[in-house]
Amino acid sequence: MENPKSLQNKPKSKLTLDDCVFLILRNANLRGEWMNFWTISERILNTVNRKYGEPTISASIRNMRKDHCREAYELPKYGEVIEKRRMFNSKGYEYKLILKGE
Repeated sequence: MENPKSLQNKPKSKLTLDDCVFLILRNANLRGEWMNFWTISERILNTVNRKYGEPTISASIRNMRKDHCREAYELPKYGEVIEKRRMFNSKGYEYKLILKGE
């Protein structure tokens, strides 16, 4: 899958947190993975060398549901774009991005 127009040719140093969360969730979706806050945070750190906490990543995941992110990342205009499920034997949650056509 090709990057949305808003991310094409954008250097890693210019990626926003929303950009990073989208890219990580999209790549996980393509592999059939579910992601939790800690894994997302670790992958962002490995990708752009920036550390974000759970509340910040949670806010970015919520942003994926907003119109500006739906347009920027070419997500479905209506309906849910983030699926959430409880982690096995845990109080935490895992997330999965719903892409167009799913």
